[in-house]
Formats: sequence, structure tokens, C-alpha cells
Amino acid sequence: MRQQTHKRGRFKNKTVAIVAALALGGGGAAIITANASASGDKNASAQGGAVSAKSAGGTISCPDVSQKLSGDVPKGSQSQVAKGLGELDNQVATAYQQMNKGQASGDEVLSKLNDQRQQTLSQMGQAMGQGGGQNAQLQGMSECKMQQVAQAGQQGGQQQDQQGGQQQDQQGQQGQQDGQQQDQQGGQQQGGDQQQGGDQGGQQQGGEGANDVPGNAGGQAGNGPAQNDFVDITKVQPNAQKAPQAGANGSTGTFTSECGVGEAGLRNSDNVIVAPGVSNGAHHMHDYVGNDANDAFANNQTFEQAGTSCSNGDKSTYYWPVVRLQDGKDEADANQLGGGQEGNVGTILTPKASKIEFKGNAQSKVEAMPKFLRIITGDAKAFTNGDANANASWSCSGFEDRQLTDKYPLCPQGSDLLRTFDFQGCWDGKNIDSANHRDHVKNAGADGSCPQGFKAIPQLVNTISYENPGNTPFAVDGFPEQLHKPITDHDDFINVMPDDLMKKAVDCINSGQQCT
Repeated sequence: MRQQTHKRGRFKNKTVAIVAALALGGGGAAIITANASASGDKNASAQGGAVSAKSAGGTISCPDVSQKLSGDVPKGSQSQVAKGLGELDNQVATAYQQMNKGQASGDEVLSKLNDQRQQTLSQMGQAMGQGGGQNAQLQGMSECKMQQVAQAGQQGGQQQDQQGGQQQDQQGQQGQQDGQQQDQQGGQQQGGDQQQGGDQGGQQQGGEGANDVPGNAGGQAGNGPAQNDFVDITKVQPNAQKAPQAGANGSTGTFTSECGVGEAGLRNSDNVIVAPGVSNGAHHMHDYVGNDANDAFANNQTFEQAGTSCSNGDKSTYYWPVVRLQDGKDEADANQLGGGQEGNVGTILTPKASKIEFKGNAQSKVEAMPKFLRIITGDAKAFTNGDANANASWSCSGFEDRQLTDKYPLCPQGSDLLRTFDFQGCWDGKNIDSANHRDHVKNAGADGSCPQGFKAIPQLVNTISYENPGNTPFAVDGFPEQLHKPITDHDDFINVMPDDLMKKAVDCINSGQQCT
């Protein structure tokens, strides 16, 4: 996994100025800030606004049942399990909305949610038992908790930054958020007329500078992004990990599929890998390239018979959550599930380019992927799950030696916004999927070799670029309770290459050629 960025230095530039209680488009939304650090610590401050006080202090965190499933889900119960997983996500989304609107107290919301989850998990367990599977693993996963994101009135002015400087807010939020941010290693920062929330992960932002983001840059939907989710890429130290040196039997070639950047008409909020047969299973919008028949109800036959946007006949499907400008403007999905109803708002950015490249393995030749192999990289729920499966990688063109996992980069003029997804390149040699959609594939080790029992396959690396958003903040779509944190970015892939095309890719990679 790429290096976390929660221990970067202070910033003298005003890299972002996101002010609570100022509304884009008249929204008056609260900003909930939190830092997703490498240790899974989510400390931060919330800054006033229109969201109910009952909800301003946190978000809902539930055991991620889909990630905790192990072994095989019996074929006869797979449909019921998928339906149950989709229902669990619906329940959390509904509970978050109720809490966010102040329709019930946090305790009331959690009590009802936990009862609903217990019933759904019981039904899933019964289905798995009837299918001959084990259902004991579902026990104890019904209880959700409130993950606290402390309010600025409680912590404002007293958050301590571990890497230096004292930040004084001169105007701020009239005493509730005024104060001094103390830094353990000295120095002093002036925050100007913008309220600067504390970030114990070390991302102090304030002062004067070129990358000034005006107004209520984040949180226009009431659930993020937050001020301390952004960082000036020019102030980040190089941290990209070097690729392992290729050995004598390594495979150094590449194979590229040119598949375009997706079309608005193909976007949907389904996820056929995690929630097959469940509409709005992702609770956020996806862009799609490659196979043009991807929705919740697609199956292997559907993919085989569909068309593709790839110029070489690659029918694989590649999909990822959209990025939206936080500009207060409505998209076509502003009043729909997966869109505005679940906090995914603003203008959707169409990628400038999507580079789909398959690479080799430093220590061995690669073998062909099986058709319909499913791979997910990253974790859409990494903010509440922790960073064990997080694999977000944000950067800017010209600064690729600086990769961010838990921050959005602010790029200088002339530099494009980049997202890079390094997929797992090792396969167990047997399964095209697994119960948690992870166990059948692994990342290579530091030296490039695959874990014991796994074999090297062409490793997908997908790099997506966008025109520089300039002074307008942005955020990745996500589940509402994940607060649009950058660490939740993820990407999905299903291999539907024709056999002869896969053979070409393998031959190119193993022979050290660069092919398309």
C-alpha cells in the first residue's frame, strides 16, 4: 500500500480556505472534519452549520459484513447473501440521513439500526446454513456505533498539531471556534480571516498563498469533504515507493487497452461485484469504461455479449466512483439515490484521460487471468473500516513522486489532478472471486514476488487524470457515512478479454514488449 500522508509538515500557504457556516448555493451545510491516519485514528473537529447538533458530532460505524466473510458462500445462498448485504448498506444510509436531519436522537437511530441489522443478518445466516455454509461468522456483527468526530466548540482552539507551529484564528466562529492551535515543536502561524480546523494528523493549513480555495469549499451536502482533507501538493515531500528491481525471470513488458473516459449515460450507482442484483448497491455514482452493459443485473453472459469502448476489443469492465466539484450546482442525479439524496452533489468531472495498463512481475513471468476474474482495489468504507485495505493514490501531474492516500491534492496551475489504482497482481490460481472479494487475489511483496500459493498475473494499473479544478474543491463520491474522505477511493475490474487478446497481453509482458 502506498505511504500514508498523515505526518506531513506545516503549510504556510493558504492551501485551502473552507469556512464553516458559509453556504455554496445557499446550502448552509456543516463541515465535519476528520483525519484518517495510518493508525485508523479519526481525530478532528466539526465546525458549526445547519446540521442538527444531534448529528454534528460523528458518523455511523458498523462492522463491514462483506469484508468479514470468509470461505465460500454456498452457490444456493449467494443471491440471498448479496441481497442482505445490499439491505445492510441501505439501512446504514437511511439511519445516517435520519441522524443528519435531526429526525431522531443518535441513540434512537442506532437502536433501530441495530435491530434491523440483527434481523437481516439472521436471514442471511439461515440462507447460508440451508446452502450448506457456515453462518457463525455473522454473529456479533449487528452492533453499530457512533464514530465520534469532535465538535469545534469542544476542541476548537485547543487541537495540538504534532509537527510544529501555533495557529491563531483572528476572527473565526465567535468564540466557539476561536483559539490557539498549539504545536509541540515551535513556530507560529496566522490563520487570517478563515477559521482553520485542527488536524492532529499534521496537516496545518493557513496563511497566504496561490492555492486559495474560497468560501465553503467542502461539506455542501453536510457530510464532507472537510478542510483538512486537502493539502498543497507542492509542500508534500516525495514519498512514492520505488518499483522492485526486476530479476532474471522477471516480466518487464506492458499491455495497454485504450478504452476512453466513459459516458454520462452509462453512469449508475450499482456495483455488480459487491452487490449483484441490488439496485443502488454502491450508494454513489460510478464511471464505466470498457464493457457497455455493466449494471447490478449484468452477469457473465451479459458481459460476453455486450459491446465495448476499448479499441482492441477488450470487453473487460473498468469502473470507479466519480469525482465532483463542490460548486453548488445540480447534476442530473441531484434528487436521486446514489446522487444528491445521499450527499453526492456537485458537477461530475469527466476524466481527461484514463490509462489502462497491465504490467508484469519483478520476479516471475505472468500467467493468463481467467475470464471473469473480479478484482477490487481500495476500500469504499476505509474511513470507518480502517486503512487495512485502503489503496487510494492521489497526486498531480509533474508531482508523481508524491502520492497521497488520505488527502486530496491541490495542484498548481498547469498540473492535472491524478488518481492511480494499482491492482493486486497475484492470483490463487483457482477462484475468480471470493466471499469478501479479496482473498482470491493478493499484492506482491516488497521484492515483487507473489505470496506462497499465488501466481503472478498481468497487474492492472489504472491512472485517471482530470483538468485542474483550480480554486474549486472536489470530492470522490462515496457512502454517505464515509464523509467523502479521500482514503475511501477505490476501483473495480472484471476481466472479459477474449482469450486471444489475453494471450497477446501475456506474451507482450513476458517478452518485455510494450503493446496495445
